[in-house]
Amino acid sequence: MAKRNRNKTKPTNQQNRAKLSTELVEQYVFKTRQDISKWRIAENAIKAVEFPMSYLLYNLYDDIMNDTTVTSQIENRTLEAISANFNLRPKGGDIDVELTEELQNAEFINEIIRQIVYTRFFGHSVIELDWDNTTGENNLKTNLIPRQNIIAKKGWFHKNYQDAEKINYRDLQEYGTWILEFGKNDDLGLLNKIVPHVLFKKFAQSCWSELCEIYGIPPRVMKTDTQDPQALARGKKMMQQMGTAAWFIIDSTEEFQWAQGVQTSGDVYNNLIRLCTNEISIALNGAVLGQDTQNGSYGKERAGQDTLKKLVMADMAMVEMYMNTRVMPALARIGVVPEDYVFQYEIAEDTEELWKMTVQALNHFTVDPEWVKDKFGIKITGTKESVPPVQQQNLSADDGFFV
Repeated sequence: MAKRNRNKTKPTNQQNRAKLSTELVEQYVFKTRQDISKWRIAENAIKAVEFPMSYLLYNLYDDIMNDTTVTSQIENRTLEAISANFNLRPKGGDIDVELTEELQNAEFINEIIRQIVYTRFFGHSVIELDWDNTTGENNLKTNLIPRQNIIAKKGWFHKNYQDAEKINYRDLQEYGTWILEFGKNDDLGLLNKIVPHVLFKKFAQSCWSELCEIYGIPPRVMKTDTQDPQALARGKKMMQQMGTAAWFIIDSTEEFQWAQGVQTSGDVYNNLIRLCTNEISIALNGAVLGQDTQNGSYGKERAGQDTLKKLVMADMAMVEMYMNTRVMPALARIGVVPEDYVFQYEIAEDTEELWKMTVQALNHFTVDPEWVKDKFGIKITGTKESVPPVQQQNLSADDGFFV
């Protein structure tokens, strides 16, 4: 096993280094109703040539991340890349078991991998490594620089994203070691593709809720021709105390009528919500997975899982690329890993396909029981004796079987 020099002491020459995370000015985000026009404004703002602004779009992204479908689909795609086992080894050498186990359980490594994968959805990530003083040990931690404060295509960092003051973070000496960057400068991520679907879905849910409120608890109407103020006051008090539904007091000669809309029990909204949910799933995972309980099939679900698997494998290949070209060299300069170490995911076997091959092989070959136990967790205690087939008998009333 290769020896390494793990640096458990903060380098003295790093005490005065620039830290983006400590320069941030916290902003209060006032939640307002989002619509397509605001999305277009935010999109145009970040694409501006001279003075682009990213905070409008990324505040919108933070808002749509509250949607349960978006959250579940992103987690469904990212969990495998984040939780999968990996190995660390010198180039051309054997696995460094001790270092692998140490960093496999390191929170800062998991956060780095998460932010690399999240570039698929947000388009871009800038992180800052720093020493964690809260644990009593000199462990590293990973801080995500809010995307609202980053203008990737210009290389700008804004302390206050609503101010014009900026610095070029790529010119800092910490860039490439303590400050790492992933993704493409002009990529807005997959979230930009699903913004309209999330907004339409919210609109449909709001309208459906309003439909339930209006038609589920219809308003009460009191007709009267009295001009007596006391009688009207009693009628008003009575209507107020009868419940929370809307109420009216009108003249006996007046008529109250419902506005004539589409006669529906909510199907029009339910269909729109289902359409938007499917579109979100397709954009993020390449298929509708586990949602179509009426028209779904095993073949359709299996094809969707195969598509998702390909996307996950592509994500893991991207993680390996960034880890080996940017993260591992940075960790070597900091002193966490030796130089020329490489990061590689463990290749997971397809146990379902392997089991099919094993069953077929049993028809022609003898398979080692210990290998079966190690691969599938099935303990084999012996060989099952074959039972001779029961001979078929012709029964009749003369045999005394039937009474």
